[in-house]
Amino acid sequence: MMKGTKFQVKVWKYLKTIPKGQVKTYKEVAIGINRPKSARAVANACAKNPYAPQVPCHRVIRSDGTLGGFSSPGGTKTKKKLLKKEGFPL
Repeated sequence: MMKGTKFQVKVWKYLKTIPKGQVKTYKEVAIGINRPKSARAVANACAKNPYAPQVPCHRVIRSDGTLGGFSSPGGTKTKKKLLKKEGFPL
């Protein structure tokens, strides 16, 4: 059972539906959980994700196509490595 706020758990459950090698934007995740104006809150929920990489917050990027942040050890370098390993073209 995941521990977090209702919103965080909703985001984290949604992240588990993003297939390996694919990404979604924070906005797409917000729309996916029926909270279209909450892209920034989605980013915050990703940053607080204690279940990475099982809950793949590394598969969420910014709308401009840049990676955005990554709060796990190694930061965006680790995010890049995880995405490359899954076959996502960077």
